[in-house]
Amino acid sequence: MVSAFLRLEGNTVRNRIWNFLIVHQEFDYSMKDIAKFSEVSYTALKEIWKEFVIREIVVNVRNVGKAKMYKLNRDNPQVERFISYYWSVVDSEVNIQIKNNIRLRV
Repeated sequence: MVSAFLRLEGNTVRNRIWNFLIVHQEFDYSMKDIAKFSEVSYTALKEIWKEFVIREIVVNVRNVGKAKMYKLNRDNPQVERFISYYWSVVDSEVNIQIKNNIRLRV
Protein backbone atom coordinates (compact mmCIF):
# COMPACT_ATOMS: atom_id res chain seq x y z
CA MET A 1 0.00 0.00 0.00
CA VAL A 2 1.42 3.34 -1.06
CA SER A 3 1.11 6.30 1.31
CA ALA A 4 -0.90 9.38 0.41
CA PHE A 5 2.33 11.38 0.20
CA LEU A 6 3.88 8.99 -2.32
CA ARG A 7 0.69 8.85 -4.37
CA LEU A 8 0.54 12.64 -4.67
CA GLU A 9 4.24 13.60 -4.80
CA GLY A 10 5.57 10.62 -6.73
CA ASN A 11 6.79 7.19 -5.72
CA THR A 12 10.47 7.98 -6.18
CA VAL A 13 13.44 6.59 -4.27
CA ARG A 14 14.05 9.91 -2.51
CA ASN A 15 10.39 10.28 -1.54
CA ARG A 16 10.22 6.71 -0.23
CA ILE A 17 13.23 7.42 2.00
CA TRP A 18 11.68 10.69 3.24
CA ASN A 19 8.38 8.89 3.83
CA PHE A 20 10.00 6.20 5.96
CA LEU A 21 12.18 8.62 7.94
CA ILE A 22 9.28 10.94 8.76
CA VAL A 23 6.79 8.24 9.72
CA HIS A 24 9.39 6.43 11.87
CA GLN A 25 11.30 9.44 13.18
CA GLU A 26 11.22 8.34 16.83
CA PHE A 27 13.68 5.53 16.22
CA ASP A 28 17.14 5.10 14.75
CA TYR A 29 17.89 2.68 11.92
CA SER A 30 20.86 1.31 10.04
CA MET A 31 21.16 2.09 6.35
CA LYS A 32 20.38 -1.55 5.61
CA ASP A 33 17.12 -1.34 7.56
CA ILE A 34 16.19 2.00 5.97
CA ALA A 35 16.68 0.50 2.51
CA LYS A 36 14.64 -2.57 3.43
CA PHE A 37 11.72 -0.78 5.09
CA SER A 38 11.52 2.04 2.54
CA GLU A 39 11.67 -0.57 -0.25
CA VAL A 40 14.65 0.87 -2.11
CA SER A 41 17.83 -0.87 -3.11
CA TYR A 42 20.82 -0.42 -0.85
CA THR A 43 22.82 0.94 -3.80
CA ALA A 44 20.19 3.59 -4.55
CA LEU A 45 20.06 4.53 -0.86
CA LYS A 46 23.84 4.97 -0.69
CA GLU A 47 23.75 7.48 -3.55
CA ILE A 48 21.09 9.62 -1.88
CA TRP A 49 22.43 9.05 1.63
CA LYS A 50 25.64 10.98 0.92
CA GLU A 51 23.55 14.09 0.26
CA PHE A 52 21.33 13.47 3.31
CA VAL A 53 24.40 13.31 5.55
CA ILE A 54 26.09 16.37 4.00
CA ARG A 55 22.89 18.43 4.26
CA GLU A 56 22.40 17.14 7.82
CA ILE A 57 18.98 15.72 7.05
CA VAL A 58 20.00 12.64 9.02
CA VAL A 59 22.47 12.25 11.87
CA ASN A 60 24.43 9.31 13.16
CA VAL A 61 23.16 8.79 16.71
CA ARG A 62 25.09 5.67 17.70
CA ASN A 63 27.01 2.67 16.45
CA VAL A 64 25.93 -0.92 17.01
CA GLY A 65 28.86 -3.13 16.13
CA LYS A 66 29.78 -2.16 12.57
CA ALA A 67 26.38 -0.64 11.85
CA LYS A 68 25.88 3.11 12.12
CA MET A 69 22.42 4.03 13.32
CA TYR A 70 20.79 7.11 11.80
CA LYS A 71 17.83 9.25 12.69
CA LEU A 72 16.05 12.19 11.08
CA ASN A 73 17.68 15.43 12.24
CA ARG A 74 14.83 17.38 13.86
CA ASP A 75 17.28 20.19 14.72
CA ASN A 76 17.63 21.07 11.03
CA PRO A 77 15.11 23.82 10.05
CA GLN A 78 14.86 22.43 6.50
CA VAL A 79 13.86 19.04 7.88
CA GLU A 80 11.22 20.65 10.08
CA ARG A 81 9.77 22.51 7.09
CA PHE A 82 9.72 19.33 5.02
CA ILE A 83 7.97 17.44 7.84
CA SER A 84 5.32 20.18 7.95
CA TYR A 85 4.92 19.95 4.17
CA TYR A 86 4.71 16.15 4.34
CA TRP A 87 1.93 16.17 6.93
CA SER A 88 0.04 18.95 5.12
CA VAL A 89 0.01 16.83 1.95
CA VAL A 90 -1.22 13.80 3.89
CA ASP A 91 -3.82 15.87 5.76
CA SER A 92 -5.10 17.37 2.53
CA GLU A 93 -5.47 13.94 0.95
CA VAL A 94 -7.25 12.55 4.01
CA ASN A 95 -9.70 15.47 3.97
CA ILE A 96 -10.41 14.89 0.28
CA GLN A 97 -11.02 11.19 0.92
CA ILE A 98 -13.35 11.98 3.82
CA LYS A 99 -15.35 14.43 1.68
CA ASN A 100 -15.58 11.90 -1.16
CA ASN A 101 -16.79 9.15 1.15
CA ILE A 102 -19.41 11.45 2.67
CA ARG A 103 -20.65 12.44 -0.80
CA LEU A 104 -20.87 8.80 -1.90
CA ARG A 105 -23.03 7.88 1.09
CA VAL A 106 -25.56 10.68 0.55
